[in-house]
Amino acid sequence: MTDTGLIFEHPSSHEHEPGELIPAHPESARRIEAIDAALAAADWLGWERRLAPPATHEELARVHEPALIAHVQWTAAAGGGLLDADTAVTERSYDAALHAAGGACALVRALLEPQAAAGEPQAGTSPAKDALPRAGFAVLRPPGHHAEADRAMGFCLFNNAAVAAQLAIAELGVERVLILDWDVHHGNGTAEIFRERGDVLYASIHRGNFYPGTGPLNDAGSGAGRGRTINLPVGGGTGGDVWRALVEHVVLPAAGAFAPQLILVSAGFDAHAADPLGGCEVQTEDFADMARQVRELGRACRAPVGAILEGGYEPRALADCVLATMRALAGDGEPVGVPRDPLYTEAALSLMGDVWGIAP
Repeated sequence: MTDTGLIFEHPSSHEHEPGELIPAHPESARRIEAIDAALAAADWLGWERRLAPPATHEELARVHEPALIAHVQWTAAAGGGLLDADTAVTERSYDAALHAAGGACALVRALLEPQAAAGEPQAGTSPAKDALPRAGFAVLRPPGHHAEADRAMGFCLFNNAAVAAQLAIAELGVERVLILDWDVHHGNGTAEIFRERGDVLYASIHRGNFYPGTGPLNDAGSGAGRGRTINLPVGGGTGGDVWRALVEHVVLPAAGAFAPQLILVSAGFDAHAADPLGGCEVQTEDFADMARQVRELGRACRAPVGAILEGGYEPRALADCVLATMRALAGDGEPVGVPRDPLYTEAALSLMGDVWGIAP
């Protein structure tokens, strides 16, 4: 196990409550309450807890249009309102969204800056070739991966992972960031923000023909970002072997060629079999094994790994998955290889072979 990981949290994550405007909204404070209770029972796994700061306007504005930032702030100040049919802002939502994005930024700073402070190479490199990557988890809400540059949607106000990735590039000397998104919903916001960028590799495993209706297999980005988007849609009811095979046989080879200096995971757990929204059959141990694969990629690339909470709407399953992911990132267990899936893996490799040189 690694010496310690970092947990970023903030009380405002308990105060954003869409259910005030949309009764029985699934993205509720119960999610964080369940995670906190499970972590406390496990003595926080020995990880260091840190308070998430609010994101600055400059950090948000690198990714989001000022008009969106102002609209979310104004709506909260006015007492709340609906941004779309399922995205609510309450009086405390702007503060929670600032800390969710700010916590992701603080996580990235903490993962990257110790090396620079010690006079060692920055941007995720490490002198210890076989050391486990430094790891952390931003356990904050609201989630972010649906938020586009100019639009909040899908429970998301600001795009926490995108804001953090852009911070790493703009301020911390990082040239290449991998964002692996395993939420059951496609992270349309992250994909669009980095669509034409060559410095961010965005890989998403998600249920196809599902909300928000984006992320087809043949969308590989555009312009300078052609080949820097890997969309891996799967069918409803798919289990963990399919998801793990896509990570092992598609994402990892592509990411290895890309050689990221920072790895971020948009860690949604709504593909879990117990989740009421996802309609997939992934188990807790499958998420743990995907995290082990990411950990080993970080070890090979000497890149730190930061997980940022996205979806997951069955509180107990969500808490179990967060703890299992944290344990895996800290060094628990070894990845268990799975064979290529004859449908989804082979289809992806047939498309991505020319871009990444991965033999189908």
